[in-house]
Amino acid sequence: MNVKLLDQRRDNLTGQLQENEIIIIFAASQPDYPRYFLQDSNFMYFSGLDIPDAILVQRNFQGKTNSALFIERGILEMEVWEGKKLSQEEAQKISGIKNVSYLDEFNRKIGFFLNGVRNCYINLNVANLTAPLNKQQVFAKEIRAKYPAVQVDDAMQKISPLRAKKDKWEISQLQKAIDITGTGIESIREKAEAGMMEYELEAILVYEAKRKGLRHMGFHPIIASGVNAATLHYHQNNCKIGKNDLILLDVGAACHGYSADISRAFPVSGKFTNRQKDVYTEVLNINKAIIDMMKPGISMAELNKTTVELITEALFRLKLIKKKSEYFKYYMHSVGHHLGMAAHDVGPRDTPLEEGNVITVEPGIYIPKEKIGVRIEDDILVTKDGFKNLSSHIPKGVEELEDLD
Repeated sequence: MNVKLLDQRRDNLTGQLQENEIIIIFAASQPDYPRYFLQDSNFMYFSGLDIPDAILVQRNFQGKTNSALFIERGILEMEVWEGKKLSQEEAQKISGIKNVSYLDEFNRKIGFFLNGVRNCYINLNVANLTAPLNKQQVFAKEIRAKYPAVQVDDAMQKISPLRAKKDKWEISQLQKAIDITGTGIESIREKAEAGMMEYELEAILVYEAKRKGLRHMGFHPIIASGVNAATLHYHQNNCKIGKNDLILLDVGAACHGYSADISRAFPVSGKFTNRQKDVYTEVLNINKAIIDMMKPGISMAELNKTTVELITEALFRLKLIKKKSEYFKYYMHSVGHHLGMAAHDVGPRDTPLEEGNVITVEPGIYIPKEKIGVRIEDDILVTKDGFKNLSSHIPKGVEELEDLD
């Protein structure tokens, strides 16, 4: 990620702000040892910095843009325990932000930035009502108490339109994540055998990703065999694989924070049963049909509507339902979502797709009583005239999945 790209992103963000508005973006906090640190995607998007507990401030005030960055101050005595902190000069070089201060100066300086501000947007990262307040929410509460004239709101309304459209650099990171995920999937197919544990296949995926330089998964892998594949968000990955099982993989490695999201299903025996093949073929045909619909101007609602219609027809052919309303017993999720710095990335679901959107297409049919679950998911870039399937090279045809020679 280069400084020019980061500067452009911050300029675009400022363009979302009205006169006398400010946006404050908090980095993720350092987790308790020994967990990996994973940066807040919004902070990474606008700063390029993979450091904990920093704060980015962007203000549009009286026709001028002010950017400021606050980072942890290094403590010499702690370096032997934690290593060196990023210096001001290093933060300036990576981010392109010239005004870099330390976190212990934030409370004193933020008053200057809030002076005369009408609206303040914060990446609140709201989870649910039962979760404790995070540091952003605590800060928002303090602003409301101490600056009653300032309206505090969630920053995502300003950020989402920017992150939903991917630039060339972002697409290249997604493509690398997808390619390496595909390598992991193929390695799993080659090594999978009846009697193995699902988590053994997970280990193969993680090994392939790390071997090729990607340290993190974009989300917890789903490695579901037999009846487990009929549970949409199955995550235990701790069952023994039966000799006639279909294995459903819903996996994605992450590259510079950009996550692949690929689903494939295959028979561990190397050969589909007739029933498995019938179900799989129906889902595959729907996957291809929906992908062919992708283009600027089409809406997620249209894609979902067509998916439900096609799946309903398939369920009649599979003799699983007797009336249309019963489709929901075997297909209960939407056909896709935005993809990017999160597996379920930010982006509107109620407006037409635009060039630069990356969307998943993932129809599925789930039949617990038959121990069959099939979901086939590809990652699709919306282009000027149609689409590009970024995961088209990852095998999904029946003949491809049955031919391991």
